[in-house]
Amino acid sequence: MERTQVLNSQQVLNRVDRMAWEIYEMNFSEKEIIVAGIANRGFLLAEGISRRLKEISKMTVTLVSLSLDKDNPLNTPIDCSIEKESCAGKVVVVVDDVLNSGATLIYGVRHFLDVPIKRLLTAVLVDRSHKRFPINADVCGISLSTSIKEHVTVEIEMAPYGVYLS
Repeated sequence: MERTQVLNSQQVLNRVDRMAWEIYEMNFSEKEIIVAGIANRGFLLAEGISRRLKEISKMTVTLVSLSLDKDNPLNTPIDCSIEKESCAGKVVVVVDDVLNSGATLIYGVRHFLDVPIKRLLTAVLVDRSHKRFPINADVCGISLSTSIKEHVTVEIEMAPYGVYLS
């Protein structure tokens, strides 16, 4: 299958840097922020955003992992690396690699709605805009106009990074 590179390694790093700055700009007065990455590539992206937030701000950045069964999200509990009650009164940013239908992101966001958080943001590297659920990315690396048949692959497990369309 032929694929086209949409973002190369340096462009991915530049987008992650810009996403961290946007999150900081929206929350510059906060003392603490929780960055929750949806396993697996969403968590890797959240690691990069968290690392950069720690470099550019004085806020405490807590990195959290969210694992959910994407095929059966309602009947399988979400596994979170911290108790959601510890998010009360704080800003939470839920991160995933690609926003396609919105299902994964909305179920990830739903996990935090049981506690009185201060603010909830969503961040994705790629927004495909094929939403079936009412959710948008507050912070987005790139928006792609794609057909339903096309597939977006984000490679951020190890360098060289890239975003590909096939």
